[in-house]
Amino acid sequence: MYVPPSRGGGGGAAGGGEQPRVYQVWRGSNEFFLQGRFIFGPDVRSLFLTIFLILAPVLVFCIFVARHLINDFPDHWGVSVMVVVVVFTIYDLTLLLLTSGRDPGIVPRNTHPPEPESIDGGSDMGNGQTPQQLRLPRTKDVFVNGVIVKVKYCDTCMLYRPPRCSHCSICNNCVERFDHHCPWVGQCIGRRNYRFFYMFVFSTTLLCLYVFGFCWVYIVKIRDAENSTIWKAMLKTPASIVLIIYCFICVWFVGGLSVFHFYLMSTNQTTYENFRYRYDRRANPYNRGMVNNFLEIFCTAIPPSKNNFRARVPVDQGLQQTRTPARGFMSPNMGKPVGDLELGRKPVSWDEPRSAADIRDLEVGLGGLLDEKEGRIAHASPDLSLPGELVEGRAGMHSRRSSWGHRSGTSESMDSIAVQMGTEANWGSISSGHGTTSSTH
Repeated sequence: MYVPPSRGGGGGAAGGGEQPRVYQVWRGSNEFFLQGRFIFGPDVRSLFLTIFLILAPVLVFCIFVARHLINDFPDHWGVSVMVVVVVFTIYDLTLLLLTSGRDPGIVPRNTHPPEPESIDGGSDMGNGQTPQQLRLPRTKDVFVNGVIVKVKYCDTCMLYRPPRCSHCSICNNCVERFDHHCPWVGQCIGRRNYRFFYMFVFSTTLLCLYVFGFCWVYIVKIRDAENSTIWKAMLKTPASIVLIIYCFICVWFVGGLSVFHFYLMSTNQTTYENFRYRYDRRANPYNRGMVNNFLEIFCTAIPPSKNNFRARVPVDQGLQQTRTPARGFMSPNMGKPVGDLELGRKPVSWDEPRSAADIRDLEVGLGGLLDEKEGRIAHASPDLSLPGELVEGRAGMHSRRSSWGHRSGTSESMDSIAVQMGTEANWGSISSGHGTTSSTH
């Protein structure tokens, strides 16, 4: 199985013979900071844009609006306008960090696929069954509150996804209670951060309404002080006009998102389930009533992460990942165009290299080709043999039957290997003929 190289995000690679940490050999597309204490999605740079879109209007409001309202209220109540917006902004950014910088509920990957099952339903692999007769079922049925729910097999993580779990094509992880991948926070929204995500969206909506409202208060104060029309008062404070337009546009997005997720929580759905399964047409096995649904989201303990990103990778696990023997089974997707229908990805042929794990199959396929060429060379010249390192490097490949097929990306490499081995065979024949001629003379 392919083991990715060490990643330097947030800390250097382990030295002095120590085993690397989990975040340094993480197979997902995540970015880590502070030596694995914070985990973000691969689009973490969009987080800075979100922070700017929140801080910039707040700063404009504090400088051009709230500062002038400090003395316009009796008993120094005008100071509270400035204090509230500052505290609320800090609270909003804290929720943003809690949403974006934590494990959303990633399901750890298996180091090898589960044991295959025979087509006849038996699990005994010692009855003379060939690898073509063994197959992992694409789905399995589980009961959730008395309702049968199908769970799918994930080829990337090599596991059957738990109910409500889906594989994110952006982060390349299976996430529990997967809702969606939010580009504005640069993270998947799942079981462990959905609560903070909704609180962030809702608090951003309130912040927009707060700035929007006090901009109008400031305009009215100017109108009353100068005994002018509302239009002339608006011309006196162009910053207020810009903030009003900006907040009016933003509140449609964050406000609409707040209302939509309020509906999803009341019916105990995720965004993914709402668009894919349409529970309004069939029973929702997760709906426990509106009150219990809200209590489940906001009042239950957040489960601990199943991944200790700062832990050292065990030595036996590293050896198992690099020396996992091939198993005689067929993937649920073998021999047919596949694509993660849950993610809406374009179906691709199984023979296309879709992940780094296919590199191992490519090596086996090339190893079989080299074995065939080696046999031809040995037949052409008994004294000619391949280098020992090459033979030793392919010693464990004969017991595996690969699913590697003809791939467009490797045709040139195969041709070059065939030409090279054919040239060596010709040289072997020439050398053999030359030795025979010498002995004759």
